[in-house]
Amino acid sequence: MKAFATLLDRLVYSPSRNTKLQLLQDYFRNTPDPDRGWALAALTDGLPFSFPVRRTIMELMEQRLDAELFRLSRDYVGDTAETVALVWPDPAEPQEPPRLSEVISKLGLIDTQELGDTIAAWLDCLDVNGRWALLKLLTGALRVGVSARLAKTAVAAMAGHSVDEVEEVWHALTPPYTPLFDWLEGRGEKPEIAGAPVFRPLMLAHPLEDGELAELDVAEFSAEWKWDGIRVQIAASGQEARLYSRTGDEIGASFPELISAFRFDAVVDGELLIVREGKVAPFNDLQQRLNRKTVTRAMMERYPAHVRLYDALIINGEDLRALPFVERRARLEQWHAAVRPPRTDLSELIEVRDREELMRIWRETRGAGIEGLMLKRRSSPYLAGRPRGHWYKWKRAPITLDCVLMYAQRGSGRRSSYYSDYTFGAWRQKPDGSMELVPVGKAYSGYTDAELIQLDRWIRNNTVERYGPVRA
Repeated sequence: MKAFATLLDRLVYSPSRNTKLQLLQDYFRNTPDPDRGWALAALTDGLPFSFPVRRTIMELMEQRLDAELFRLSRDYVGDTAETVALVWPDPAEPQEPPRLSEVISKLGLIDTQELGDTIAAWLDCLDVNGRWALLKLLTGALRVGVSARLAKTAVAAMAGHSVDEVEEVWHALTPPYTPLFDWLEGRGEKPEIAGAPVFRPLMLAHPLEDGELAELDVAEFSAEWKWDGIRVQIAASGQEARLYSRTGDEIGASFPELISAFRFDAVVDGELLIVREGKVAPFNDLQQRLNRKTVTRAMMERYPAHVRLYDALIINGEDLRALPFVERRARLEQWHAAVRPPRTDLSELIEVRDREELMRIWRETRGAGIEGLMLKRRSSPYLAGRPRGHWYKWKRAPITLDCVLMYAQRGSGRRSSYYSDYTFGAWRQKPDGSMELVPVGKAYSGYTDAELIQLDRWIRNNTVERYGPVRA
């Protein structure tokens, strides 16, 4: 645990992406198996603990500290794990901390009744940094500024491979990823994924910046609507199918009707939508289905899931990614007409003669379920990542609203000392003609660190009311 705790601590206080990348590479290079594999799983959200860890931690604190004192301490610190780590007494005598793999192994053997005593025993033999890291690990909320993609990039770079090579085999592996490290370090073969319904890295589009349209030859591009859903990949191999988000997270459990409908051999790319009687529902309807562990029949009927297909990566075992977009699209159309997979259709290609017509169509995209336009170079292969010059996303101009900052609350993790979570309101006329301010939304991102400091200072200097951790 000590090396893992040191890694997390350094990652939190290293804002530079390159510094984080180097810290991760050093850790993976110098840490033995299986500890480094479990650390990789933790950094990529691959440790889905089923225990009521947060409740257990709170029960442990109730036994050791006055509840009101802990609440006030938590409010001041802004993070539960850090608060517990700070107030938990240090061991009277130095003790050997558990290895990361020992913690994971133990959690796989104990039952809920043993959880509290086990966590307390671990906390008793760790220093403050180790306690903080352990609690972050157990709660699944590391928040150290490392995405799953960055962790995979570090693992790949450690051995001179590209992150796309790691992404290609990632979903065929399970923690602690010993075969992955064996392959990367030359001790084993590349993990076999042929025929498996695993995630393949997606091709992403660049935003179309002002002035770029004038430089594009419209005749070299195909245009499609940019639908307001979430990007997904369907990977199916006969009797098994999986639905992945754009980041490679498996989300099929939230959409069982899709998984049961996909009985084909292909990997296809598309947009997950809610479609009723052929019409795309607002994105808010799709949100009702996302991240649900159980889905009732009533919910599936009320929010019917649908995938609008864009592209084909693999069909019947044939890898199409090296083909130009127009050829992949033709193969997709042929395949879809022959197989007719339920709950899918094809994204419409828009006929455009010139730049002026393209601009006119873009200005008219404020329809239901349409975010804007996609422009795809007709000759482009399917390239993982976000290669320049191939695909562009041209979102419609956003609708803006002048709002009032009503409430602010301190954030968590590295933002726990700053008022970073904001509630905004808008004025509404009451029946008697007077005006009232009503909340309309919340935001906790979209600003730089410098802007956050400026906002935090302004909020502290202009607070008129306090409600616990909330400032008004």
